[in-house]
Amino acid sequence: MKRQVFFSFEYMKDNWRASQVRNMGKVDDTSTFSDNDWEEVRSKSDESIKLWIDAEMEKCSCIVVLVGETTSTRKWVKYEIEKAYKLEKGIVGIYIHNLKDKDGNQAIKGANPFYTVYTDSGERLSKYVTCFDSDHTSSTYVYDDIKDNIEELIENAIENSGTY
Repeated sequence: MKRQVFFSFEYMKDNWRASQVRNMGKVDDTSTFSDNDWEEVRSKSDESIKLWIDAEMEKCSCIVVLVGETTSTRKWVKYEIEKAYKLEKGIVGIYIHNLKDKDGNQAIKGANPFYTVYTDSGERLSKYVTCFDSDHTSSTYVYDDIKDNIEELIENAIENSGTY
């Protein structure tokens, strides 16, 4: 069964890499909002962006954070992770730095975005949330590795939701 998930990522730097993952055909088609949707929303107020994120996340059983070089520093990514935690959604991270961008470049591995988010008991969310990192460095093999594992990662995240 394909799950409906919310993809969280840094739009400006990782949109090309994220689209590779979003278009693998491994999640429900309604999980992949268009780039035009985000372009329209991001030009609005912070409150409008929060409302859009909240509405999109309500439909999903899991958030998949696609981690690039600077993802962990992004305000909206942190908001999305915190929102998913509060809603007891499944949460999983997938490093995408070794996927090539539109210019054929790979990036430097970024920090784990769950390290700066805390549970209600004061523990780092990174203690509980998987952040998948392929053993491969070739973009083609990284792509295949993510494609082969994403469904299981999502299911495991959903299974563990609300347990931290």
